[in-house]
Amino acid sequence: MNRILFWLFLTITSILSSRTQAQVKNIVLVHGAFADGSGYQKLYTILKSHGYKVSIVGNPNTGVEDDLAATKRVLDRQKGPVILVGHSYGGAIITLAGNSPNVVGLVYIAAFSPDEGESLGQLLSSYPVDPKSGILPPVDGYVWYDQAKFHSGFCADLPNEEAEYMYASQVPVAVSAFAHVFKNVAWKTKPTWHIVATEDHSIPPDLERFMGKRTGGTVSEIKGSHVIFIAQPKAVAAIIETAAKHSLLK
Repeated sequence: MNRILFWLFLTITSILSSRTQAQVKNIVLVHGAFADGSGYQKLYTILKSHGYKVSIVGNPNTGVEDDLAATKRVLDRQKGPVILVGHSYGGAIITLAGNSPNVVGLVYIAAFSPDEGESLGQLLSSYPVDPKSGILPPVDGYVWYDQAKFHSGFCADLPNEEAEYMYASQVPVAVSAFAHVFKNVAWKTKPTWHIVATEDHSIPPDLERFMGKRTGGTVSEIKGSHVIFIAQPKAVAAIIETAAKHSLLK
């Protein structure tokens, strides 16, 4: 009897130990359109202070293939399993880059998660245009965000000075990104977590809900603008950490 109890004790200890060791320590962050990696500074600081190794992709926004390649270069530098995080258009990139074998979970922050055969333009056109959205018609193959609507449509919950800087440093996105037809999407085989920004005026919140629900992933809602990860970094970090702790157990 004592031997049986001892064996059970060793088994339970082994299981608990393996679950503890299963937590992912590598986080890779992919930014979206009209932005660069500097927007992730608050999130980076929180995650790093909690013991994570955080890398930020400087995708050029010059097209899906270029941005995918930039993300893969960063993924190839990671040692061990990775949680891959994408904001906005960055969600479309992680939907493809997530097929990398070291990616064990995907986190979408107010982001696109297209399905097979879909394009981002198609997804956006299926919902009414938000009057506060400042996405402009393309010029010379690139799309910019309107200065007059940048604060209210993109980052309404940030201070004026921060919004002004973000507008001045915005990175336009190639119009080809909206026409790219997606295939071999990673959320079909990788666990996902989705954050809906309920006050988003750049991607309709209902579209974010729809995309999150159909992946079968965990969907959370946070009240805030399109850049919810800047306005509420602690809340967003908590969801990323949940993904890191549970992705290998799914």
